[in-house]
Amino acid sequence: MDFIDYYKTLGISKNATEDEIKKAYRKLARKYHPDVNPNDKNAEKKFKEVNEANEVLSHAENRKKYDKYGKDWKHADAYEEQAKQQQQWQQQRGGSQFHDSGGFHEEDFSDFFNSMFGHGGGGFQGQSRGRGAKYKGQDFNAELHLELKDVYTTHKQTLTVNGKKIRITIPAGVENGQSIKIKGYGGEGVQGGPKGDLTITFAIANHSAFKRDKNNLYTTVDIDLYTAVLGGEVVVDSFDGKVKLKVKAGTENGSQVKLKGKGFPVYKKEDHFGDLYIKFNIKIPSDLSKKEKELFTELSKLRKP
Repeated sequence: MDFIDYYKTLGISKNATEDEIKKAYRKLARKYHPDVNPNDKNAEKKFKEVNEANEVLSHAENRKKYDKYGKDWKHADAYEEQAKQQQQWQQQRGGSQFHDSGGFHEEDFSDFFNSMFGHGGGGFQGQSRGRGAKYKGQDFNAELHLELKDVYTTHKQTLTVNGKKIRITIPAGVENGQSIKIKGYGGEGVQGGPKGDLTITFAIANHSAFKRDKNNLYTTVDIDLYTAVLGGEVVVDSFDGKVKLKVKAGTENGSQVKLKGKGFPVYKKEDHFGDLYIKFNIKIPSDLSKKEKELFTELSKLRKP
């Protein structure tokens, strides 16, 4: 297995922070996403490489193993367990020929893994008391980019993770940064051990006219001066369509009304919704005609004590 430099894949240094890794991944994921590059095999390959790099470097424990063991990082737990047992075995017989992992080179790791997992000969596996031990496969992490409108209703979506297609149900009301775990969709287990898990984190962009705060939505609606003064009706946008709204006479600029149940769906609670809050912005008329100015002047006189 050739060594893959995940830092180089994401275009970051080995000292990169978690935020720098996240920013680099999001930038490249958008650049090479299949929806942006349909039928582009090279972009599809790059997208897979970027996801693989992110799955390792965005997970602190996996990154630590990768930095320490290189291309054999997936078997780090198995190596450390087997090395520990071998040390105990040797000590019981008056000495130890193995040192901790700090004394090994990458070639030593490769030779060890080859003998332990059946890719080559060697006496270590036969001597080890831990032979045949089963280990859970690597856990994968992926980020799914969606628009706010995408999570307004429950729907199914097919994802490609490490070349495998996975069909998942995305419940309405999922929040930005929320994660779900899918058991058994991670890496293959070692020596017959169980597969790892897949954790999907949702990155939800909002390009709508609504601000979301958990289950509530907020928006601003313009109304003319005459409607604000005299009252009337206006048609406004809610997230799922138009709504006719009554405006009471004497409505002040910046005042707010609540439309109950017109907000965002509550996560995993069918037919439960938050509220929609509408703030009124009163538009003052400009470029008044001569007649309009005369009328406003008359009105101002009537209001004077």
